[in-house]
Amino acid sequence: MSGIDSLPPLREVIAAHGLSARKSLGQNFLLDLNLTARIARAAGEIAGADVLEIGPGPGGLTRGLLAEGARRVLAVEKDSRCIPALEEIAAAYPGRLDVIEGDALEVDPLAHLTPPIKVAANLPYNVGTELLVRWLTPKDWPPFWESLTLMFQREVAERIVAQPGGKAYGRLAVLAQWRCDAKIVLSLPPGAFSPPPKVSSAVVHLAALPGPRYPANAKILQDVVARAFNQRRKMLRAALKGLGPDIEDRLVAAGIKPTDRAEVVSLEQFCALARGFEG
Repeated sequence: MSGIDSLPPLREVIAAHGLSARKSLGQNFLLDLNLTARIARAAGEIAGADVLEIGPGPGGLTRGLLAEGARRVLAVEKDSRCIPALEEIAAAYPGRLDVIEGDALEVDPLAHLTPPIKVAANLPYNVGTELLVRWLTPKDWPPFWESLTLMFQREVAERIVAQPGGKAYGRLAVLAQWRCDAKIVLSLPPGAFSPPPKVSSAVVHLAALPGPRYPANAKILQDVVARAFNQRRKMLRAALKGLGPDIEDRLVAAGIKPTDRAEVVSLEQFCALARGFEG
């Protein structure tokens, strides 16, 4: 029996179901149920919420979420080998865990969950960033979720919370901080996982704001930021020249020097620049 419920320890579950982690699926299993419970608590008050979990694997975080009182958990898992282990958890928590075998990029959470909804996941490394960008850039805001509590490689986590002026600052920081409060809430060493990854990991909590910090058209802002950071070694007047012949004037109007590079431009300035392209 484990420390948080009546189910077996995760090492026994993995051994019983032959769940060796697959690099092709970006899998690194977190085995310490005390840590998974801490991640669940980092998601905030979940007793009255439905929770979307991506890539649950053998169900360590799933168990943490259920033990911490999540009203309901929707676990989306691509690896069919993990489904029997997840079904055992569902049996131990009747009516509170739904398991979908499939690709998280193709699942519509609103077809299965009832607001308020939170997202909590040890994201597979190979789709984590893509999922985050999708969740940060929906057609309508506020999004379907109230908060995201996500585990990433430490380097990715630092990019999400980065401030202007450093190497970590880029597209993820702008998109995340434009409409969310973002902070790192937990750090984990490689040894916490099986197999141990080559890098440390960190959990980021993103709380959705009611509206953006600064007005801007989302599609235009995304385009401006993508172009700016795709050529971050260039001066902005060169990196953004494809947006129009008068790019220098637009930069100056937004309070940006044409000779600046993207990493020194603040979120407020990027939003002002995006507004300059509206209409």
